[in-house]
Amino acid sequence: MRRSAGVWNVLKLWLLLLAFCAALGAIGWVLDGYRLLSILVFCALLLAVGLYWYADRIVLGMVGARELVTGEHPLLHSVIERLATAAGVSKPKLYVIPDGFPRALSAGRGPGSSTVVVSTGLLQALPPEELEGVVAHEIAHARRRDVLVQVTAVVIAVSLVEASRVGGWLQRTLLFVLGPVAAAFVHVLLSEQRELGADEGAAELCGTPHGLADALLRLEQASELVEFRASPASEPLYTINPFEEEGIAALFSTHPPVAERVGRLRALDPEWATNE
Repeated sequence: MRRSAGVWNVLKLWLLLLAFCAALGAIGWVLDGYRLLSILVFCALLLAVGLYWYADRIVLGMVGARELVTGEHPLLHSVIERLATAAGVSKPKLYVIPDGFPRALSAGRGPGSSTVVVSTGLLQALPPEELEGVVAHEIAHARRRDVLVQVTAVVIAVSLVEASRVGGWLQRTLLFVLGPVAAAFVHVLLSEQRELGADEGAAELCGTPHGLADALLRLEQASELVEFRASPASEPLYTINPFEEEGIAALFSTHPPVAERVGRLRALDPEWATNE
């Protein structure tokens, strides 16, 4: 199941690339024949290569993350190394966001090259077992190659949303056009199943689903108490949706409801269901 999910994620990106090249090629052929077709297809391939190698770095810069060296948080490094070994992936790099809002995300290209990002607020808010559950969730995304699709989708979507700013006094009108286009792109590439699959993977890695379940509830409470400011197109990156689902932010919601995720996680423990 995990391998099929990873293959499907890569296949979606290839299909998107082929569709993009075909669309640009058709435009080039109509405007100037084979010469412009070749130029536009070549530019599309260069863009694809650039996104593959640098989209994760763009995301890290976008959220203002810096590398967290081993001496700053040896326990977290130890947890990540243990979970990565259990998942059969290379140990992810560890980055931190100097921000009090509790959040976590992952970036990279897959099992062999990934990064886990946590905020200082997350480190302060979650007890060890809940922090382990969140980290395991992000490592599960890397194992499933969700990270490659997520960062690609977010970089393109954020670029489209930010492009509306060039419209000056027409910014709202341009956003009305580009926002749904960016959201449609995100939903074509990403589905709610990726979060549910990563939740199950985290429960498997931790040996219990309850650390992540408790963490999801805590993160949801925090998001209701503290306003989160960022591009709504970055929503797919985070462990839960940190945005209020209204206005343009509602277009980019790709996470299942926290209550549903917690219920599924609890159900993985037959003893818990019996005690209830």
